[in-house]
Amino acid sequence: MNKLTAVSLAAVLTAASLSACQPQSQAKDERTPVTLNEVAHSIFYAPQYAAIELGYFEEEGLDLTLVNGGGADKVMTALVSGDADIGFMGSEASIYTYANGSEDYAVNFAQLTQRAGNFLVARQPDDQFDWSKLIGQKVLGGRAGGCHAIL
Repeated sequence: MNKLTAVSLAAVLTAASLSACQPQSQAKDERTPVTLNEVAHSIFYAPQYAAIELGYFEEEGLDLTLVNGGGADKVMTALVSGDADIGFMGSEASIYTYANGSEDYAVNFAQLTQRAGNFLVARQPDDQFDWSKLIGQKVLGGRAGGCHAIL
């Protein structure tokens, strides 16, 4: 199974697990509010963004608020403080919170990936793409602290 398929499947399963299984769309005041705090906006979460834009969460009775946490530590803070219902982040924040003796710590229950969600994207399609085309080109990271290199 390729990585994009795995990511897409994981996002769909996540969206399905968040659903309230309502048979039809409800008025906003009848929906269950859910705040999802993600570690960073990423193409990695494209299926989730599509589900939001296509109204799938509303159809399932959820009033989803998406928040960009800007780092696992901030996502964990929002989760533990009650400012978020769900946090998308790596396990390190959970481990640190638990290791520091907190009685109110998050438990990771799903693993979306085993690696960072990095993608190479281009402005124009290239049906003959080869990694050697990147030699001498600038590759920019998508976030502060992200990787950037001249290959």
